[in-house]
Amino acid sequence: VQLVESGGGLVQAGGSLRLSCAASGNTFSSMFMAWFRQAPGKEREFLAAVNWNGGSTSYSDSAEGRFTISRDNAKYMVYLQMDSLKPEDTAVYYCAATWAGVQARGVHLYDYWGQGTQVTVSS
Repeated sequence: VQLVESGGGLVQAGGSLRLSCAASGNTFSSMFMAWFRQAPGKEREFLAAVNWNGGSTSYSDSAEGRFTISRDNAKYMVYLQMDSLKPEDTAVYYCAATWAGVQARGVHLYDYWGQGTQVTVSS
């Protein structure tokens, strides 16, 4: 599976962004997909995961209520809708794929990663 993120950019606090992850590969539609982020000087942080058909999701405390993960298997796409953005959401955002399940949160559990997209939230 190859993953390419897009949709990052500069946004004011309180604004919204929708990140996209374009996937390729025959196994995409059966894999669990997730979004992570990594701020400068910090470890990569799990945000949200979705199961193969979008029917089950999992969120971190920092993402719950503000971020929404979804997928469109027909288009080989995964999305992260981010609302009510805060300056502390500034980071590089990564799309990732795993077989380990929708509750998988450890970086080491993910088999495939995109190159990341920068999100900057100004105050």
